[in-house]
Amino acid sequence: MRTIEKAVTNLGNESGTSSNSNNTFDPVLRKEIDSSTILQLPWDMMNEKGMLTPKNGRSEIAEELRAIKRPILRKAFASEAKHGNHNNLVMITSSVPGEGKSFSAINLAISIAMELDRTALLVDADVAKPSLGKYLDFRAEKGLVDFLLDTKMPLSNVLIKTDLPKLSILPAGRQHHYSTELLASEGMNVLLDELSTRYYDRVVIFDSPPILVTSEAHVLASQMGQVVMVVEAGKTSQAMLKESISIIGNSNISGLVLNKSRIKSGGSNYGYGYGYDQQG
Repeated sequence: MRTIEKAVTNLGNESGTSSNSNNTFDPVLRKEIDSSTILQLPWDMMNEKGMLTPKNGRSEIAEELRAIKRPILRKAFASEAKHGNHNNLVMITSSVPGEGKSFSAINLAISIAMELDRTALLVDADVAKPSLGKYLDFRAEKGLVDFLLDTKMPLSNVLIKTDLPKLSILPAGRQHHYSTELLASEGMNVLLDELSTRYYDRVVIFDSPPILVTSEAHVLASQMGQVVMVVEAGKTSQAMLKESISIIGNSNISGLVLNKSRIKSGGSNYGYGYGYDQQG
């Protein structure tokens, strides 16, 4: 198994502190959205939280994300990726809640959508505790779970376009007692094949549940071409990380992302920047 030190790339922001208030995520304030409208992303709010936006392409977090996405893109579009191994399906997860997986998934999807010749689909696969709406200030009635429950529903009915032209979102949808079984169903396999093969330039980023908390994460990991583990500096123990990697299988791990780190660059394998994300 690779050593943790060599696998980690740091993800952070310049300020190291969060300026958002609890009102930022007040559900009452979220925009109701569906497939018929374009979601105007809350860029100012996202910038305040240290997230990537089109205006901060030369920031530290932008550079860190470039380092993170390059090996992911190389594997996603390698020649052997054309033979049905789903290398362009990328799961972002963590060992336990609160390590910053959703923060990382959103930023990575935005960074990929800024590529000249790539598009990104961001899927909220944490169906028991979805987070994308909280970060991106929207509320959607239908999503992934609804699509899996209704075999006649077109996928276009649950996809949300955004004002970043090459970024689309598939929300989690309704909560369901048998979400693990839905994610392990033949309908999910068919969906993953379609998401992987329909567009030659697309990378699909899945914001997954934490590995050590839910059974849904185990199912998703077995279906992905790549898995990225988010590690919280000062919190995630080696024992937790090793257990998570043993569940996923080392062959699918594309790398680890160190979040909430205060370590600057200077020759260490952890890169640079300051991670602060306070949410899941």
